Amino acid sequence: MSNAVIDTLRADQALVVVRASRIDDPVALCDALAAGGIRTVELTYTTPGLTDLLADVTARAGDDIVIGAGTVLTADQARAALAAGARFLVTPGLPPEAAEIVAAAHEAGAAVILGALTPTEVLAATTLGADAVKIFPARTVGPRYLSDLRGPFPEVALIPSGGVDDDNAAEFLRAGAIAVTAGTSVVAPTDVDEARWDRITTNATRFRAALR
Repeated sequence: MSNAVIDTLRADQALVVVRASRIDDPVALCDALAAGGIRTVELTYTTPGLTDLLADVTARAGDDIVIGAGTVLTADQARAALAAGARFLVTPGLPPEAAEIVAAAHEAGAAVILGALTPTEVLAATTLGADAVKIFPARTVGPRYLSDLRGPFPEVALIPSGGVDDDNAAEFLRAGAIAVTAGTSVVAPTDVDEARWDRITTNATRFRAALR
């Protein structure tokens, strides 16, 4: 399953991280994103009741939608998210229990995207067995930094996150990213709160178009 998740990311070149105080209808949210061309959705532990949301959406969403858990900091969180149906896990950095998080994910057939910024952290993430490495915060370093990382790490699947938008997403892809992470420019918390699904679809469509 881990390869399938990465293959979907390579094909779509985008995933979206959702940060909202609440998500009343996670299936409608994921359907709105998929309608705009983004099939990979990261729901995060910063949203209360994440495991219940994951269990709900993975049971009811279409098979083409890939749901994962983000802001995973502990092995217990990883196991809970996986039990709820998450197909991938994302960490914001390299937490102390990163090795256990990777092991739990791979045992469940899920993918792991470990967060990193420096070359040392990228090396650590790959050594731990990450299927991809999230470069965060991408806004701080920019596309040229990603291109520099490709020198010593030509085979590592890099995914920039944080500050990626319509204006710079394509540049990150040209610099060697396999996919880019969209955030509030596509899924604004107020749009989720007010169930503005059409607006989210429009934002997702615009973001995908910017990649080309």
